[in-house]
Amino acid sequence: MTAQEFQQPNFVEEVLAALRRSGANPKNIKLELTESMLVNNFDDVVAKMILLKSHGFRFSIDDFGTGYSSLSYMKQLPLDELKIDRCFVKDILTDSSSRAIAETIVSLSRAMGLSVIAEGVETEEQREFLARLGCHSYQGYLFGKPLPAEEFEKLWMSRQ
Repeated sequence: MTAQEFQQPNFVEEVLAALRRSGANPKNIKLELTESMLVNNFDDVVAKMILLKSHGFRFSIDDFGTGYSSLSYMKQLPLDELKIDRCFVKDILTDSSSRAIAETIVSLSRAMGLSVIAEGVETEEQREFLARLGCHSYQGYLFGKPLPAEEFEKLWMSRQ
């Protein structure tokens, strides 16, 4: 979803209507917000998040630490997950600052009772390092490249 979509007055109604049409279980749906989405109209964003969360949706902050991080805002958000941005994962083995930031995000997630996922994991060494930090969910080319929906569906069905 984009920041513009989320800012629409009827966003929640549209999401709930799409949910009804699809028959999907909202507990299996995680909506990702970027920090920049929180800058404008924070109270409206929180109200929409709370309403959608009451229907079972989960929320993740994407690109955490790359935008307008404010811990005072974060504590007000009904979050389920933080994502370690790929810019920190990319250099995690060679740059002490990237390591420290990733470790801090993992620790913050744990302290707040949130799950944590690392994006941009491309090597087994990065995955192993993140696992030692306590991050056990990953996205990235190590696991697969992005696919068109039709190809993903074929791959998924072949593994069932």
